[in-house]
Amino acid sequence: MRLFDSWQIWALLSASFAALTAIFAKIGIENVNSDFATFIRTIVILFAAGAVVFATGHWMDPSRISSRTWLFLILSGLATGASWICYFRALKLGNAAQVAPVDKLSVVLVAIIAAAFLGERLSITAWAGVAMIAMGAVLVVLR
Repeated sequence: MRLFDSWQIWALLSASFAALTAIFAKIGIENVNSDFATFIRTIVILFAAGAVVFATGHWMDPSRISSRTWLFLILSGLATGASWICYFRALKLGNAAQVAPVDKLSVVLVAIIAAAFLGERLSITAWAGVAMIAMGAVLVVLR
């Protein structure tokens, strides 16, 4: 198996970039409104994602995408936008070292929703890990 064919590598890279996102965003929003900062971030992501699609040759004809796929990608985009707006506002008001772990409660919510609605099964060990993530976020918030 090639290194970059592993979901684990991509997940670790995602976590690393998410950590940098919190640090860079906390510094970047110091003297700007959090909603405007989110707008700037979104423009950067649009261009970056476009460059990746262009560079990798992964452009698709939008008319060949099913309406169901469009619906869920649009819903995902709306959820992402709402998440970013809330995240940047939380960073503006709070400490990055507290905001980021609470934001990672999304891991707990994904596990619960995936089990309930997608039929995904987690082992007892995995559920224990999910519970520890939840407890870790709570502990970070406590004073």
